Amino acid sequence: MTRILTITALLTACLSHSTPIQAADKTPKPNALFKKWDRNSDLKLSRDELPEGPRRNFDRVDTDKNGFISVKEHLDFLSRGRRNNRRPQNKNINAIRDISYAANDNPRQTLDLFLPKTRKSDKPLPLVVFIHGGAWRAGNKSGGMRMVAPFVESGQYAGASIGYRLSKEAIWPAQIHDCKAAIRHLKANAKKHNLNPDRIAVWGTSAGGHLAAMLGVSGDVKELEGKIGKNLKFDSRITCVVNWFGPTDMLTIGKYPSRLKHDAPDSPEAKLLGGAIHKNKAAARNASPVTHVSKGDAPVLTMHGTKDQTVPFNQGERIHETLSKAGVPSIFIKMIDAGHGGFKQPETQERVKAFLGKHLRDEKTEVSDEPINCKR
Repeated sequence: MTRILTITALLTACLSHSTPIQAADKTPKPNALFKKWDRNSDLKLSRDELPEGPRRNFDRVDTDKNGFISVKEHLDFLSRGRRNNRRPQNKNINAIRDISYAANDNPRQTLDLFLPKTRKSDKPLPLVVFIHGGAWRAGNKSGGMRMVAPFVESGQYAGASIGYRLSKEAIWPAQIHDCKAAIRHLKANAKKHNLNPDRIAVWGTSAGGHLAAMLGVSGDVKELEGKIGKNLKFDSRITCVVNWFGPTDMLTIGKYPSRLKHDAPDSPEAKLLGGAIHKNKAAARNASPVTHVSKGDAPVLTMHGTKDQTVPFNQGERIHETLSKAGVPSIFIKMIDAGHGGFKQPETQERVKAFLGKHLRDEKTEVSDEPINCKR
């Protein structure tokens, strides 16, 4: 009898605790990625806590629209991504993926080409090329389609997205060598795809903005050309640049407020250069767009958040000042109250559209440099 009562008591105890135990099992725990980004360990991610690449998905992940990403929202988004493990599709665009520009099998040294299914004319199309960010150590070209899609869908442009070797695989100047090889490949194959090789814009965000700016100012710098690929008889000059919050002066980037210690030996810049900035000043100078500016460089549109805590606002000012002093057409738009990205105001897209139309399609338009208010 005692044994039966004991078993009964145990069963009763288990049943009485079943609901709390099950509820605890349903409470998600943060994974390693969430913990890494959650710098203040409050179990919620703000927009500014996210790296540049993931930040683009903030509004999609924040499903309850409370301005933060919970652990559950983060894990749900990752789960959706696994279920939808496929590349972006667009019914109005022909996407040619993973084209090797380096004549090898390195997946990083490839590009995606986007052609409109309906063209406005039979003339060769100007090209808008996107370069992804990620501190030169993360990210990939997959997000480029979303950035250039509005232009390609118009039937007036073709688009491309460039991959490049990250700093954990190769240090500077490998990244600019890759980007230049990609541009040469596009020029070499322009006739095949009915593209205009003399009308190429390059648009980049963060580290991609840095590489875009480098392409714009180094068309005449032989030491940065590299010898990658089979199209070395073509040049890597481009027509214009859209630089979104890219680093432009490695030697001064650490002097201004930032959540990153740019001069530290483990900073993104140090990983890119192969050592801390001030122990590698020659490489830092070589990797700075401001170093290579000369009068014949491509026009540049720079847009930078006044509250950027990753790449200081001064970096946008530095490239604009240097270009203007050299006589290079430069437009600098202050994104008021914006951080490291988040440029979702309709006016932002209109300015980029006007800039590209002016330089790639000879449209008679002026691009305003009035600040854009990004306050949420």
